[in-house]
Amino acid sequence: MKPAVLTGEHFINGDVACAEGAIAAGCRFFGGYPITPATEVAEHISERLPDVGGTFIQMEDEIAAMTSILGAAWTGIKTMTATSGPGFSLMMETVGLAVVTETPCVVVNVQRAGPSTGLPTQGAQADMMQVRWGSHGDYEIIAIAPSSPQEMFDLTIIAFNLSEKYRTPVFIMSDEIVGHMSEKVVIPDARKIKTVSRPKPTGRKDKFRLYKPGPDGVAPMPSIGEGYNVHVTGLTHDEKGYPVMSVDTQKEMIARLLGKIRNNLDDIIMTQEYMLEDADIVIVSYGVSARTAYTAVEEARNMGIKAGLLRLITVWPFPEQKIRELAKRVKGFVTVEINMGQICREVQRCAGIPTYLAGHAGGAIIPPDDVLNILKERF
Repeated sequence: MKPAVLTGEHFINGDVACAEGAIAAGCRFFGGYPITPATEVAEHISERLPDVGGTFIQMEDEIAAMTSILGAAWTGIKTMTATSGPGFSLMMETVGLAVVTETPCVVVNVQRAGPSTGLPTQGAQADMMQVRWGSHGDYEIIAIAPSSPQEMFDLTIIAFNLSEKYRTPVFIMSDEIVGHMSEKVVIPDARKIKTVSRPKPTGRKDKFRLYKPGPDGVAPMPSIGEGYNVHVTGLTHDEKGYPVMSVDTQKEMIARLLGKIRNNLDDIIMTQEYMLEDADIVIVSYGVSARTAYTAVEEARNMGIKAGLLRLITVWPFPEQKIRELAKRVKGFVTVEINMGQICREVQRCAGIPTYLAGHAGGAIIPPDDVLNILKERF
């Protein structure tokens, strides 16, 4: 068998780096269906999983792919799937099932321009609201946005760790550009890679409650076949996992689903700041568009415009508090994203001061000049 972690320097694209990150994190099951521009994730992991004792299954469609990783997760292993826009839409009902059953898994969306079939081979960032609100009902979600192949490796490991720690699906919101971009990726020695495994139950099995939260708000998770009384359902359920059709049970269940995320925002939310110390204008960006934003900040500074960058590594939960703090001392915000203003609306909601969009409907990256023109015209 080859080692689980292929240490050293590699020149690979983001999709391949994501697959390697999953294996390094301990992923041992992948259920998928091929779709541009995410197919390389499935192709690479299908070759690598047998090397580490894992299993790859190509399912009949994306609905089955998403369902398969939930079932596999309940056997005690770490699981992942990867898709793009049309497939992501098909997965949404099962995303809700993952949330309500508190099933850890990782879903990669290598975004492309839509709606519908759209531009299969060209990038976009227009699924950012879908990942937050795509399934019905009240719930919280964790979604992170890599900006490079190196981050496709690093953040995939973090995605698995968050998923296991909080017993929730975690989403890697990449895009065609980062997915197909080839750069140097440094893979560290396995001993330096921090991995997390889901909390396991202790004590008498006959007293176990499947959804009774621990001190951190997260319930321990047994594996099917370990002798615990495991009942997994999408219906509103009590701490035992049994369906109970009552307002009180619904209230208690939703409070748990929301609370385990909302009460741990400092642990979950990741951002990166660049030249914000004295900034008058804040550029907010994420994913591949943050690369444009860095250049725009530097060019703006050369022109005497005090711009700074807040890069969202975690897009959901949204860093509301950070936006509100910045809004108290700056003139305004500009979001840079390959869509028609999805995260721009979130910034506007939190900031309450002028917020503008440097974006378009997809198919190409945002040129730095588009950002600079807004800075010159609006500020």
